[in-house]
Amino acid sequence: MVRRRKLIAAGGIAALSIGVVVILVAASLSFASPETTFMRTGVATSTIHAVAPAPVKPVVSHIKTPDAVRAIYMTQCAVGTPSLRDSLVKMAEATEVNSIIIDIRDYSGGIAFPTDDPILKPMVSTKCGAKDMKAFVQTLHDKGIYVIGRITTFQNPLYTKMHPEQAVQRKGGGVWTDHKGLAFVDVGAKPYWDTVVELGKVAYDDYGFDELNFDYIRFPSDGPMAEAVYSYDTGKSKPEALEGFFKYLHDNLAPTGVVMSADLFGMTATNYDDLNIGQVLERALPYFDFIDPMVYPSHYPSGFNGYKDVNAHSYDIVQFSLSRAAARATATSTKIASFAYTRIGTSTPALYEKPVYAASKIRPWLQSFDYPVTYTPAMVQAQITATHDAGLTSWLFWDPANKYRSLRAVLSQ
Repeated sequence: MVRRRKLIAAGGIAALSIGVVVILVAASLSFASPETTFMRTGVATSTIHAVAPAPVKPVVSHIKTPDAVRAIYMTQCAVGTPSLRDSLVKMAEATEVNSIIIDIRDYSGGIAFPTDDPILKPMVSTKCGAKDMKAFVQTLHDKGIYVIGRITTFQNPLYTKMHPEQAVQRKGGGVWTDHKGLAFVDVGAKPYWDTVVELGKVAYDDYGFDELNFDYIRFPSDGPMAEAVYSYDTGKSKPEALEGFFKYLHDNLAPTGVVMSADLFGMTATNYDDLNIGQVLERALPYFDFIDPMVYPSHYPSGFNGYKDVNAHSYDIVQFSLSRAAARATATSTKIASFAYTRIGTSTPALYEKPVYAASKIRPWLQSFDYPVTYTPAMVQAQITATHDAGLTSWLFWDPANKYRSLRAVLSQ
């Protein structure tokens, strides 16, 4: 503006062009305070409203999924106990373990980290978890450790207490519970689906978890099943209802870029029925990056594949199950229907065309816990060998006590 005054005072310019006026007025607006009205000859009156800058979202880092994931599991209470979690981190640093699975939400339904998200805040655990979860995840990343967040899904007694109408109901009234007294959300309760998606987005975007691992994605078992009432699933089979949830998860979380995995019963690798819990391997394959069958030998029934003592056949059970799962993943067709598959012709029984999925999409949970017998290093090594012999390279080990006594012995050799 100083230059303009000098020109006018000197009479060097009788009038300023409209273009110059506009430029000068525009320049003066940059120094304006909010709600200031400017008036200039030949220039329309305008009001400038201050717009608060959008809050800058903290940037979290992510690690690429290792070609071979070698993971151990950390409970929700362990992640909030420095001595326990540090022991597992040191185990990863000293061995071939390159990934750690951390409970984002465990069997209680409580969330393991603090959040002000209005949907999730009422569900934050008051018992177990880590207030410094974001910093801890970053620490793991700094050490090159891939971080998987486990989300217990339909087993959720906290949510069902808040929303009993969305729970599996009991004949005669009330909320159904299993033999442990734990309640399940009805698979078809879509309002709950949105809370699962929101938890996944917060865990990935705000806390830096590299992968979301969904457990208890099933209808309930281990309880008075004849008394269970599914009020949201009328007209649908259990596999159809569950696949609808899988698809919803994929459609709403995949765009974020997060890697997703699904935990299935071990026998989904060899059975073609839904085990009465809704889980069918082919119905899960289209919606997750990895399928993690829980092939714990101790959890197979006596007589499975002719093995009377299943714990004496840890190699055989794992190798047999994973070989079958890999073959089903890589097949070009299946007799199992899915929303994602196209029927081939009109033959009976029906045959469906399916995409060929890499065998590496199958990534097993293995056993390093003592049940119902002591699981020795030899039994743990047998499971790892069986996994490799099935053509797979990744594994996840489960020990709810967070000790991994036998696995430590195997990996230290």
